[in-house]
Amino acid sequence: MSIPTARTRHRVVVIGSGFGGLTAAKVLKRADVDVTLISKTNSHLFQPLLYQVAAGILSEGEIAPTTRLVLRKQKNVRVLLGDVEAIDLTAQTVTSKLIDMHTVTPFDSLIVAAGAQQSYFGNDQFATFAPGMKSIDDALELRGRILGSFEAAELTTDQVERDRRLTFVVVGAGPTGVELAGQIAELSTRTLAGAYRTIKPTDCRVILLDAAPAVLSPMGENLGRKAQRRLEKMGVEVQLSAMVTNVDYWGITVQDTDGSERRIPCACKMWAAGIQASPLGKMIAEQSDGTETDRAGRVLVEPDLTVKGHPHVFVVGDLMAVPGVPGMAQGAIQGATYAAKTIKRSLKGHDDPARRKAFKYFDKGSMATVSRFSAVAKVRKLEFSGFIAWLAWLVLHLYYLVGYKNRLTTIIAWLIAFAGRGRDQMAITSQMIYARVILTKAGPHAQGALAAFERAEHREQAEATGRPGTG
Repeated sequence: MSIPTARTRHRVVVIGSGFGGLTAAKVLKRADVDVTLISKTNSHLFQPLLYQVAAGILSEGEIAPTTRLVLRKQKNVRVLLGDVEAIDLTAQTVTSKLIDMHTVTPFDSLIVAAGAQQSYFGNDQFATFAPGMKSIDDALELRGRILGSFEAAELTTDQVERDRRLTFVVVGAGPTGVELAGQIAELSTRTLAGAYRTIKPTDCRVILLDAAPAVLSPMGENLGRKAQRRLEKMGVEVQLSAMVTNVDYWGITVQDTDGSERRIPCACKMWAAGIQASPLGKMIAEQSDGTETDRAGRVLVEPDLTVKGHPHVFVVGDLMAVPGVPGMAQGAIQGATYAAKTIKRSLKGHDDPARRKAFKYFDKGSMATVSRFSAVAKVRKLEFSGFIAWLAWLVLHLYYLVGYKNRLTTIIAWLIAFAGRGRDQMAITSQMIYARVILTKAGPHAQGALAAFERAEHREQAEATGRPGTG
């Protein structure tokens, strides 16, 4: 299926509904263009707060508003749900798929903000037992596994199994790993204290692992040490220079610097150790003579964020590789703003691709929460930590949340969790915990079965209403 589009206006296709994709669409609000935003999810995910969904503080709706509702007043934007399967730079088309429906969308300018996914460094089988933290599905699954481990520990009478159930391992000591480890420790000592009869949640063991020699390495040695001391004060075991070599149902195998291996029996494992760019990066690079990707699959873009030979194809966000630009929200926002403004200038005849000013990233700093009332922050050469950094973190994240309602409900949820001991989002279901395992075993047959079900349901509805079905 092709989307009919009048040739009277410049056509911009944006791939991805994250910080980069949504920003690009908004910047083009008053431009004389037709924007088509294609995303494999129907929401704009505020990824930095995913760990709070996993920890039961926030609901998924508060950090993932529906994209088409966010953009419904912007009349020059059309939102399409689908997974992009092909990008043809020569024909200037994007092909996306939803169930068994293929859509071909033509473009004059293209902004690719497809983001990144969790990297297991060639050991993708680890994902079955150690979910990452890149999607709502990941966060809900982790919530189910975390709380499910406490429930299983309450039931078992075997002390060895109880200890395994109460051992939580977070792999990766970057911001996500630090935040997850801190929240699990607080969950056990504050929210769940006194809620069980045969176990003490405070007896749980939280381990933070990393192959690197420091916590929060990108933020520097000083802030890393402060974060580590705070975690250890909360009871978190920080094990550095420890490389994970195997993950299975029963636990994790770790190799230390001396080459020796050891086992950590644990039921709940979480992976926050690395990212891999969307495969769309490689697809684009292969069609552009001279454009390459780095080890993480990010596109080595030109100074104006385009690919060689295609001055109207921009790559932004986690998919672009630009020296000095970290894979954070600010990089995606600033890159998307630059690309969208470049397109607007070209419409006015003021853009010469050969004379474009190079994209310049303005470093607004980085932050990570460690626990309630404690965070670390770095703004260029300025470093600070503790309560002030935590307040700054709260304000910054509230500012970038989409929608006044989401900001209000988030403030209320934070008051309940941080000023008190409760957490509103503690419900779990078996689907949260087991859906990944079932889908993994189903393999490629799962999507085909879903498409067949959709077609059968469509035929039944058509027969009931007397309308022709599509078969």
